Amino acid sequence: MKGTVLALTSERLEKLRQKFAGANGGDMYDPKFKQIASRIFSEGGRRDAPYAGVPTLLDAPYRQIDVYSDTFTDLDIALFGAPMDLGVTNRNGARFGPRALRSIERIGPYNDALECAPVHELTVADIGDVPFESRFDLAQSHRDIEAFVRKIVENGVIPMAVGGDHSITHPILKVLGEKEPVGLIHIDAHCDTGGSYEGEKFHHGGPFRNAVLDGVLDPERTIQIGIRGAAGYIWEFSEMSGMTVVHARDITEDGLDGIIANARAIIGEGPTYLSFDIDSIDPAFAPGTGTPEIGGLTTREAMTIIRGMKGANLVGADVVEVAPAYDPTSNTAHAGAQMLFEILSLMQFSPSLNTKK
Repeated sequence: MKGTVLALTSERLEKLRQKFAGANGGDMYDPKFKQIASRIFSEGGRRDAPYAGVPTLLDAPYRQIDVYSDTFTDLDIALFGAPMDLGVTNRNGARFGPRALRSIERIGPYNDALECAPVHELTVADIGDVPFESRFDLAQSHRDIEAFVRKIVENGVIPMAVGGDHSITHPILKVLGEKEPVGLIHIDAHCDTGGSYEGEKFHHGGPFRNAVLDGVLDPERTIQIGIRGAAGYIWEFSEMSGMTVVHARDITEDGLDGIIANARAIIGEGPTYLSFDIDSIDPAFAPGTGTPEIGGLTTREAMTIIRGMKGANLVGADVVEVAPAYDPTSNTAHAGAQMLFEILSLMQFSPSLNTKK
């Protein structure tokens, strides 16, 4: 794309100097940018250093909340960790996902594509981690997540979780879909609609089958994007129940615009959950996960799909399966934090949030 070439005459240079030479980093002239900068910069162009202070999810303020006794109806969004990976079928380590995402600096604060700064324009807080009763008991851990999320929702706050393995999504959906089954935007390498393995059906490979059978997830308002790998034969439940499955191999041919339009048509205007598994991204970009699959999304494709959901009626979300031990570069955690930020940005435009206000 060619731009107009302007010669840097002495007159133009002098005008630029008059306008910008004495300005600080927070001085903006575009009204839109000026409004954003006023929330981020303090007097003298100061802003918080990204590497300083106590790390939180997306550098959101930390609120020490006892969800079982405190009232926190002033929050729009509650970010929290679910550091539990008792449901994995391959490599463990996703229990360290929340801590890894908290350690990532320089995510946001401005979303240049959606033109918002969600941490500064919404009332958002990192409220810590689900207090698990046992590090050994998967069923109890799911009950703990369900009880924790129920208190968040009872306060009128939208929950956004960081896992942990993908089994954490089922207890969240049990809360959000209790009165009305929700729709689902599911971005993943795997459908996660498998059955019982070795006597356990609540593992990370089956949360969406369990949610449908519990009556809290509407399969006909569910789209699964990025699916691939050698385990496709165990996911017949997805299509047989009415879910739409978009295979990774078809993404180039179908095009991102078509996939986004299809997703928007499928979820409609009803309440919808967005679940992002980091293994949806190709391991060239995000190797730090328990079940990596070659042939996945690029980070740019994943961001484009998420951004295409602007205006969807989102009532909750999660980012799961970051296992930092398998990625010494921390690129996987960086990608996970960026996807969390993109989803948080969507929340600013969700009718669910606007109804609350």
